[in-house]
Formats: sequence, C-alpha cells, structure tokens
Amino acid sequence: MSGGWVYIMTNRPNGTLYVGVTSNLPRRVQEHRDGVAEGFSKRHGLKRLVYAERHEDMRAALQREKNIKHWSRAWKVRLIHAENSDWSDVYDQLM
Repeated sequence: MSGGWVYIMTNRPNGTLYVGVTSNLPRRVQEHRDGVAEGFSKRHGLKRLVYAERHEDMRAALQREKNIKHWSRAWKVRLIHAENSDWSDVYDQLM
C-alpha cells in the first residue's frame, strides 16, 4: 500500500469539523470544494482544509483517522491550533 493523508476540513474557524483520509489530498480537497459527493461535508459546506498530515503507509493513515474521529472535539481543536492557530486554509501551503 502506498501512503496517505489524514485531513480535517471545516466551514469556518471553530466551525463544523470533518476528519478524513485519502491517498490523493489535492483531488479529495477539490471534491470537497466542488461538492461532488453527497454527504456530511457537502451538507455543512466544508471547503476549508485546516489540518493535514502525511503518512508513508496507508494503513497507518487509516488507523490515525479512526483514532482522531474518536477524539473529543476539544482534542481535535487543539490539534488544529497546534499547527494552524488562525484556522486558515492550508491547501496551497501543502501543494
């Protein structure tokens, strides 16, 4: 298995959070922005990438995503704040 990304999308600072995993971060973020997939992120207008971490192994990325999804909101917010305290869209910085 090749590597993967764990990422967090939101609609605004301190807004609704979505934790996901993908092997192709640019494509997946664009899908969120375009609203091509029905579901939670489209319903809530989650178009801002506020956190992303790269894993060399997709299995590790999948496990990390599962772990983060079980965290409390406060823990997720602290994770974002540690890397991106102003909740800016970090997509361009990663690519």
